[in-house]
Amino acid sequence: MSSRFRAPAAALGLLPFAVYVLLFLALPTLIAVGTGFIGADGGFTLETLAALGNPVVLNAFGSSVWLSALTAVIGAVLGALVCYALLGARPDGALRSTVDSLSSVIAQFGGAMLAFAFTATIGIQGMVTVLLRDTVGVDIFADGVWLYELPGLVLPYIYFQVPLMVITFMPALASLKVTWAEANATLGGTARSYWLRIALPVLAPSFLGSLLLLFANAFSSYATAATLISQGAQIVPLQIRSALTSETMLGRENLAGALALGMIIVMSVVMTGYARLASRAARWQR
Repeated sequence: MSSRFRAPAAALGLLPFAVYVLLFLALPTLIAVGTGFIGADGGFTLETLAALGNPVVLNAFGSSVWLSALTAVIGAVLGALVCYALLGARPDGALRSTVDSLSSVIAQFGGAMLAFAFTATIGIQGMVTVLLRDTVGVDIFADGVWLYELPGLVLPYIYFQVPLMVITFMPALASLKVTWAEANATLGGTARSYWLRIALPVLAPSFLGSLLLLFANAFSSYATAATLISQGAQIVPLQIRSALTSETMLGRENLAGALALGMIIVMSVVMTGYARLASRAARWQR
């Protein structure tokens, strides 16, 4: 194909993706944000937006940030350790292929299925809970049923954060060139100097970018939290559900739009940082 027709053909090939983004991302986002500026009488108002300063809403945003940051850090560290352990395995070997496949599946295993799995395992009458209580006398709920409160979301979130880190960080770790280690050794460097002066600086943008991606993944998660926590709205996605369905907030459905606007602002900042770090990391993977 000549260069004259190459650009139009490429644009035509991207058309289905552009339509998909417009219908299922851009349009819902505009509607969600727009409703935050519409009052009960259908006119423009900033009253709903002012609700973002409400202490309850601020507390929900703080809880969402705390939960997302904690699970992102734990998931990033554990995932990076798994990636480092996999460096010794052959890229086309059975172990590496198995871990890659499992990570791809587990990273998508969320929502009601994941909530049920944790309830059946460590719920009040879960298999592990009963086994610990009946055999060694350990009651993991002696101080309260934490699984159905905010701290109980940490374990399920880490469950899908670690494999997501493996998927996103492994390509960066695998791209470290053997020639860099050989050059370091030729110049008299040690393994410590290689990691401190070469490998870690090269991997830092990829690690931080993956960390931001994990934060965004946890911050926007809804189904697992909604299934486990039926009472209260302790994080922002549950606040949006409450604004849309609660009878005590009847007439203030547009508050959900204001909450969505707050989430979009946070996600925009995080994803902008991720895009810049990904661009910086890509220089070392060419």
